[in-house]
Amino acid sequence: MTQKHDDISPWQITSSKTYYQNPWIKIDEYQVINPAGNPGIYGTVAFKNRAVGVVPLAENGDTWLVGQYRFPLSQYHWEIPMGGCPLDEDPAACALRELKEETGLIASELMPYGHVHMSNCITNEEGFVFVARGLAQGETEMEETEVLTVRRLPFDEVFAMVMDGRITDALSVLAIQRIRLLGIA
Repeated sequence: MTQKHDDISPWQITSSKTYYQNPWIKIDEYQVINPAGNPGIYGTVAFKNRAVGVVPLAENGDTWLVGQYRFPLSQYHWEIPMGGCPLDEDPAACALRELKEETGLIASELMPYGHVHMSNCITNEEGFVFVARGLAQGETEMEETEVLTVRRLPFDEVFAMVMDGRITDALSVLAIQRIRLLGIA
C-alpha cells in the first residue's frame, strides 16, 4: 500500500481548550478523531519564540561555549550561545544579539547553517543555527535570568563533548555535528 504524504491532516479536531498560557508558551489539549477513526486527545505546547543558536568560530578554529544551570532539568549544561527569538525578530539579528549578550563577542560575518523543528511530536518550536566569524571581543550584556560561565575551547574538544554526551542540548548537538560534517571546523 502506497502512503500519500501531503499537508492534509489525518487527524480531525472536534474541540480544543487552552489549559495554560504565559509570555513564552501556550499549552492546548485537543479532542480528536485519530487517523484510525477513534476518539482521543492530543496535547501541544506552542512556543511564542524560536530557538536561535550561534557557533562563534575564531580564526584558529576555537569556539565558545556557555555553561548554565537549566531549571527544567535541575542540571548544569554546556551549550552554544543561544536564546529565544521573538516571532517578529529576524533570527540572524537575534543570533548576533544573543552572541553579544552571552559572550561579549561581536561578529562581522554570520552564516545560516540549519533550521530544525525541536520536538515536532508535541511542539511547534523551531530552531535556527548560525556560524559567526570575524569576531571582536566586547562586553557581555547578560539578562537577569542568566548566570553564565563562558569558555573558549578548541573545536575538536567541543566536538568530543558532543560525541561523548557532555553536551546534550539538541540545538548545540545539531550545530556542532553539522559544522563538523560540512568541514567548516
